[in-house]
Amino acid sequence: MQKLIVAVALLLSACAFSQNKTRPLSLEEYQKVKTFQVADLDNDSYVKFEGKYILDRYENKKPYFITGDDGLKKRIDLYKLIAKDSLQELGVLIYYTTENGKRYTACLPGYATSGEIWRKYFEDIHAIDKEEKNFVLKLSYVLSREVGFQLYKNMNANKDMGKEEGTYGTDICFPGDMQVTMANGSRKPLSDIKTGDHIVTVDPVTHGSSVVIVKELTIHAAKNYGITSLILMHTVEHTLSTGTEISLSVQTIMATPNHPVLTTAGEKKAGEIREGDELICFNEITQQYEPYQVWYTQATVPAVQQVYNLVTDSKTLLLNGVMMLQKSLKTP
Repeated sequence: MQKLIVAVALLLSACAFSQNKTRPLSLEEYQKVKTFQVADLDNDSYVKFEGKYILDRYENKKPYFITGDDGLKKRIDLYKLIAKDSLQELGVLIYYTTENGKRYTACLPGYATSGEIWRKYFEDIHAIDKEEKNFVLKLSYVLSREVGFQLYKNMNANKDMGKEEGTYGTDICFPGDMQVTMANGSRKPLSDIKTGDHIVTVDPVTHGSSVVIVKELTIHAAKNYGITSLILMHTVEHTLSTGTEISLSVQTIMATPNHPVLTTAGEKKAGEIREGDELICFNEITQQYEPYQVWYTQATVPAVQQVYNLVTDSKTLLLNGVMMLQKSLKTP
């Protein structure tokens, strides 16, 4: 579901690429242009194909080089797709090159293109995402950096979703598949934690880590709990002569909407968290606990499930690498 939201964000952002002199792609064109390959991405900024199409490097921008938590560097190049006869824009060609030199090509259609082709586009980018972890998220970051969009307002028509989320239940807890960081550095599903397990906690003031003993695993009865999902990102950018270098670390967390969360600006309920808020997360790249910015939020009511919580002597829990408050303990 998170990936679907990001895909919708790409659709929204496409409208901002071009509002003038555009025409929709036909399905035949859509399939054809994905076969167009720029021979030299470093030097070929303006390329003609079949005497009918032009690829023009988007805003003459250098490529993006994105390194994720796995330490692998990916490259993203954007080219405007233009009809040569009318000079009308048809969309944007995306070239995604892996650390091994493998290249994936996707075509982001123009805003006037039919729903049938948009559905094909979603299928294509999610097919790449299955092979390349976080491809859609990385692409969304690049496109949002270029054109800007407010996903939350567009998705929810400016409604106050926090009020709606609060009606789904009173238990304060997490889904069982959230990963708890153990004392030895491994991770274990929350539902599998036992009394006496040693887990990592983080001081909310100093961000120093320590080990505490689990006193109890609290299990709430299966219901159709409302769940707030957060995607958090930490990015560091450097503009070089060869392009933009981006170090990108991603964390996700899910909790009931009323669970207390400590942001860098103070305590909030999970359902009150909005894009731009910051939470403390463990950065696999730097091996430090650092502020991560909330990139997307989503409120859902999944299938009936049990939810869980832990009882320890600490103020916080580290779930999916994200520092979360315990429900019964307050920070200073």
